[in-house]
Amino acid sequence: MAGSYFMSLMSIALVLFLLGIFALLMMHAQKLSNHFKENIGFEVVMNSNANEDNILKLQKKLDAMPAVKSTEYITKDEAIRRLSEDLGEDFLQWLGNEENPLLPSIDVRFNAAYANPDSLNLIQAQLLKNKDVKEIYYHKSLVNLINQNIRRIGLALMIASLVLLIIAITLIRNTIRLSIYSKRFLVRSMQLVGATPAYIRRPFIRRGITQGFFGALIADALLALLLYGLMQRLPELTFIQDYKIIACIFAGIIVLGILLGGLSTRSALRKYLNADVDQLYA
Repeated sequence: MAGSYFMSLMSIALVLFLLGIFALLMMHAQKLSNHFKENIGFEVVMNSNANEDNILKLQKKLDAMPAVKSTEYITKDEAIRRLSEDLGEDFLQWLGNEENPLLPSIDVRFNAAYANPDSLNLIQAQLLKNKDVKEIYYHKSLVNLINQNIRRIGLALMIASLVLLIIAITLIRNTIRLSIYSKRFLVRSMQLVGATPAYIRRPFIRRGITQGFFGALIADALLALLLYGLMQRLPELTFIQDYKIIACIFAGIIVLGILLGGLSTRSALRKYLNADVDQLYA
């Protein structure tokens, strides 16, 4: 009996562990998609005669917009310094006495929710009304490509998660059903001595809930070890971790384990509480 209980417990734990892995995969996929989206931005190129005070006012106005995550004002001197670093030599020496031809600009990064073609086009149109703005540069094709791929990946993950959840529920139900099947004659004996269905169900459901709870704890422990090992090997993952979401996933696995353990036990018992003697030998 102890061996049967242990096998049932480990089966539940492994199913919940796989479900937890997929939940963590979905979380990291969402975080990565947000990371890519938030690296989409505008380069707002200003006119050469734009007053610095006006540029700073525009930057402050951009910072106040809910769509904007961050801005950076790049002066003409900063622009020439960056270009020289990229070229590996002093760009100004080739100009002689000519004035720095580079223009000041504001580098704008957007929050993930607004990094889509419709929002960017609307913001672009608003900014171009400013007389100090010369042009706005961003990769429109890249924005479309990133959003299309993210939508496809999101849909695929959603379908896969539903399929995996159905499989997990089915496997846990079948595991508990087999456990109840081995005790069907005990159920019949309790009925013969006058036990009510509620009285018979109580210890079995309590056992099912306990199995689900400890199976979920084992699954959470395995997930914690997996995350720790991955972050030791890939320290870059630390920057995209959301520990609140991870805590919710761990708590959700425990709740799911308890619910599936209790409900699956109740469902499996219903068959044997209403079965006749011939069905017990089937």
